Amino acid sequence: MNIASLLKAKGRAVATARAEASLLEIASQLSSKGIGAIVIVSERDEVIGIISERDVVKAIGARGVSALSLAVGEIMTREVISCTEDRTIEDLMGIMTAGRFRHVPVVEGGRLVGIVSIGDVVKNHIAEVEMEVSAMKDYLSTG
Repeated sequence: MNIASLLKAKGRAVATARAEASLLEIASQLSSKGIGAIVIVSERDEVIGIISERDVVKAIGARGVSALSLAVGEIMTREVISCTEDRTIEDLMGIMTAGRFRHVPVVEGGRLVGIVSIGDVVKNHIAEVEMEVSAMKDYLSTG
């Protein structure tokens, strides 16, 4: 299965913010939406960074409560690993595991079109395994 199929099933909504947003605003958005990462975009909606719950905790741990007033642009991960819709879920799982990150923006033609989390990947993998088990049971019971 490829990323386009996964996005078709889960939806393409992506939480975004600008680099000028404060870390407190980002933390509030993460909390209120129940999400793990926000993609930081430019005025032209180009991906320029990403910030995750882990990044928020690291910033507060390193700088204390004063980190909450910093602009997210000072803290975000700037070297964002993204993928295109034609990538396979297996490829993406390998990339996420090797890079030890849990969110990958999906970009087509320079435009943000979705985001995939490790939870999305695992959910898809479980569904595929369950389908295989069901097919095997059907085969064995009729065989």
